[in-house]
Amino acid sequence: MKQLVVTRHPALLEYLKVNGYVVKDVEHLNHATVEDVEGKHVFGILPLWLACKCAKLTEVQLRLPPEKRGKELSLKDIEFHAIKQPKTYIIREVK
Repeated sequence: MKQLVVTRHPALLEYLKVNGYVVKDVEHLNHATVEDVEGKHVFGILPLWLACKCAKLTEVQLRLPPEKRGKELSLKDIEFHAIKQPKTYIIREVK
């Protein structure tokens, strides 16, 4: 299944690659559309209306202290604050 990383954070993309969660030449976008994510295994944070179009969605959960929120993080910051195993979800719209 094709992978896609959707994030505007360079350190998160590096974290995913360094830890082997995604392939080294993974497609990367700062923002995504339905067409971008449809049927793919997406890594990042998406609104539910878009996440339900992915085959799977994986997020790296971060436990950030208040002073780190809303700031650009380094790879070292992400490695320190990340919950060690990313969580993968299958999200579907109920009609």
